[in-house]
Amino acid sequence: MCCTLLIRFLEDKSVKKINESFISMYNDRLVPATDLYFIAENLYHKSAILQDALAENAVHQSVNISKINKHNRTIDSVINKFELTFLVKQEKGFLKDLKEALSAQQEIENRILNLAIADGKKVYEAIGRNAAGKTLDKLSALIKIQSNVGDELIKDSKIFVSGTKIYSTFQGILAIIIGIMIVSIVSASNAVKIQNDKFNLN
Repeated sequence: MCCTLLIRFLEDKSVKKINESFISMYNDRLVPATDLYFIAENLYHKSAILQDALAENAVHQSVNISKINKHNRTIDSVINKFELTFLVKQEKGFLKDLKEALSAQQEIENRILNLAIADGKKVYEAIGRNAAGKTLDKLSALIKIQSNVGDELIKDSKIFVSGTKIYSTFQGILAIIIGIMIVSIVSASNAVKIQNDKFNLN
């Protein structure tokens, strides 16, 4: 009974760990990965707005500045949401790098938007395009980490599943042993009863 109860306890613990792994997979990996894709999408739109503004000589138009600021607010909101999820040490480091890259990119964008067209184009070609590329590189690194941590969670789940299989096998063997012991005890008691009956008859 003690062995069976212990096995039952260990199985429940394994199932709980598997459940936690899958919940973490969804809340801390799948949803944030979608958010990171959303950041990439907003970065693409910002870049398109800036390039169009430079091409059309419309850098100072308030509508373009407003659009870029709107994308910046959306990105900041997603970053804040991402920070609330469970982050491993590497993710924290890559997130810090991404935030620094985003901040540098925003400063360059503001600088370009506040310069004359010719100067704005020069700044964009010199450092603006490169800053946008660096930001995307940092974002890409963070997305890759998401995948790696997800793989680790899957490995942990496999270990817990293997443990549950072992517990179930042991429980089955234990049940067979107990069954054999019960049959042996019943057979032995029957044999003793038959001998006692023969003795009483004599």
